Amino acid sequence: MDFILLVISSFELLLNPVTLTYVVLGFLIGTIFAAIPGLTATLALALLLPLTYSLNVTTALMACASIYMAGMCGGSITATTINIPGAPSSMMTALEGYPMQQRGQGALALGHASLGSMLGGGLGAILLIILAPFIAKASLLVQTPGKFSLIAFALIVVVAAQRGKIVKAAIAACLGLMLATIGLDSMVPIARLTFGVPALTAGIDLMPVIIGTFAISELLIQAGSIAEHRRMSKEILKAQPIKRRDFIPPLSSVREIGLWCYLKSSVIGYLVGTLPGAGGSMGSFLAYVEAVRTSKNPESFGKGNPKGIAAAESANNAVCGGALVPMLTFGIPGDPITAIVLGVLVINGIQPGPQLLADQAGLVAPMLASLLFSAVILIPLTLFLLGPYFIKIVSIRKDVLYGSIALLAVVGSYVATYSVFQMYLAMVLGILAYFLRKNGFPVITLLLGFILGPNLEDFLRRSLALSNGNPLTFITSLDSLFFIMLTLFFVYFLAIRKPLENPATPIKSS
Repeated sequence: MDFILLVISSFELLLNPVTLTYVVLGFLIGTIFAAIPGLTATLALALLLPLTYSLNVTTALMACASIYMAGMCGGSITATTINIPGAPSSMMTALEGYPMQQRGQGALALGHASLGSMLGGGLGAILLIILAPFIAKASLLVQTPGKFSLIAFALIVVVAAQRGKIVKAAIAACLGLMLATIGLDSMVPIARLTFGVPALTAGIDLMPVIIGTFAISELLIQAGSIAEHRRMSKEILKAQPIKRRDFIPPLSSVREIGLWCYLKSSVIGYLVGTLPGAGGSMGSFLAYVEAVRTSKNPESFGKGNPKGIAAAESANNAVCGGALVPMLTFGIPGDPITAIVLGVLVINGIQPGPQLLADQAGLVAPMLASLLFSAVILIPLTLFLLGPYFIKIVSIRKDVLYGSIALLAVVGSYVATYSVFQMYLAMVLGILAYFLRKNGFPVITLLLGFILGPNLEDFLRRSLALSNGNPLTFITSLDSLFFIMLTLFFVYFLAIRKPLENPATPIKSS
């Protein structure tokens, strides 16, 4: 209770113009970086890290928290307007947001994304403030076999959610897993699948894969329909002049989505965030799949269903609160951004651990207050003030817009890795993803396979090593058995029961 009161009193720091300026600027920078494909909030925080040396630790941590929250919600902007997610966690938002944009409902889609981000981010921050010590202890109960089963669960249910495309989705996921195995073996110093190319010894970085599968492939697809998009953009802007009130979702639509969807998705995101390495992508995937599973009209997903946007955005912003739990209590970063925040703490002589919230609560409380402030105030305020400019992205000449995005994407892939070879890989993977999408293969499962592949392999091998090669360890471990049963439950409802009762069209993922 004392810690909660300390967080509440920390909001007074935001009355300081200097502190408030850094928090707001951090949020705007995080939003811009997250919205531009190839540039992420992680990169923004990494580039701005040297500036934290000139700030006091409290202000630096508050600015980091605002960048973190902005990084999660900012990716929905380009995911909705031009079907290129600015961040991996916004991939599921693109499935529903872009079809709404094509129907002239882009402002409404961004409004739903903002509302979901606000509620998810706010609830995630509140849960962090209240439950951090308890959730941290609970996450320790998930042992190595359980972590493998959890990752397998995330991969399988997303594949099963691609109704009518399950085989193609599984093939794409396997391609992603294969790409993830390229490079040095994590347990034995042996190069795998390098084909004699020394540059592949280091493996393939995540950023070229993200840029290739979404930005480059989308540019190639859009290049064949410049005239059509120009006509459609003019019709959208002419038929529906964008006003700021258009970004406010009507109460009837919010009721249709249901408060339970927001709450459930936020809790899913928060719990996923407490597991180190899970990240916003897994949280949005699971919440989206759960929304499809429980929907009375699952065939409407992939065609512009606001409930999919609400579920994905609520979950990925709630991840922010969850990911800070293992970082603060055990010094284990939940994702790349919290790894950088951990660096800020260490640089300032703060050692994360079980006693941090007790011994140095005065430093942590303002950061959590900034996280909550960014979610509840800055997310809706930014959309209300700048939303009409976000929508006007569609009015930009497509050759200029996509040419600029291509340049930023290629430069972003180089900046993220400082490797010309990885930059070329982004283009090669973009061409591969282009042909996959043209033939109906969902590239979302490819990216998910690549993201989860290393941890999936690592936890599998560790589990078998600990059990002397006995695969029954995944059944005898209660945490692993729980996730296996959960997987079977989801597969039954996604791929077996509902298709028999009410055949649905496949979820559009390209």
